[in-house]
Amino acid sequence: MGSSSHLKRLAMPRSWPLPRKTTIWVTRPSPGGHSLERCMPVNLIVRDVLGRAQSAREVRFIVHNELIKVDGRVCKDTRRGVGLMDVLSLGDEHFRCMLDANGRLRYVKISAEEAQWKIARIEGKTTLKGGKTQLNLHDGRNMIVDDATTYSTGDSVKISLPDQEILEHIAFVEGVRCYLIGGTHVGEMASMKERIVKRSSMPNEVAFDEFGTTEVNVFAVGDASIPVMEVKA
Repeated sequence: MGSSSHLKRLAMPRSWPLPRKTTIWVTRPSPGGHSLERCMPVNLIVRDVLGRAQSAREVRFIVHNELIKVDGRVCKDTRRGVGLMDVLSLGDEHFRCMLDANGRLRYVKISAEEAQWKIARIEGKTTLKGGKTQLNLHDGRNMIVDDATTYSTGDSVKISLPDQEILEHIAFVEGVRCYLIGGTHVGEMASMKERIVKRSSMPNEVAFDEFGTTEVNVFAVGDASIPVMEVKA
């Protein structure tokens, strides 16, 4: 049995910057690479967050006229989820999905040049038939690389859009500039001081100059230009 296309507003994720007591129902994103907590459907973003449409019908009109792109590719589904680090293009406007200081999804306006790339975190590696290695990225993408030893879980890659070629490898090592996607310091930037690997079932930790957090909350971005929401909303 498939999932419903709707969910109740009272049950929607806390990361969605929408009021809870206006209507009963809200659109559920189509299944995709992002979890429910880390993405929002296109129709809610365009209508309720960006205010570029007055109704779901207007969003459908915009989508059917191929005026919306996600990561450089035409979006044909109004329920398509746009999640962390994704680039949403609406005509000549471009937005990158980020997190504010409250952990809520925000769609920050960026330049056309910045819309040509995105950062993706490596969540795992898979060995394919023939000895090739596949990188499993945080947004559901899978990329095949030749040198398996170069990339490690926790590293990030800067990829071009929409052709998805690797432009830069960002190693998850001491000194790398990181973006916090969870914990008390969500939405902040910090340079990693130390990576603490636990030889047990406990999660690995990352230490910064003034605080520490678990590894799952850290996203290596290197020198990439990433918009930061400094003010709590």
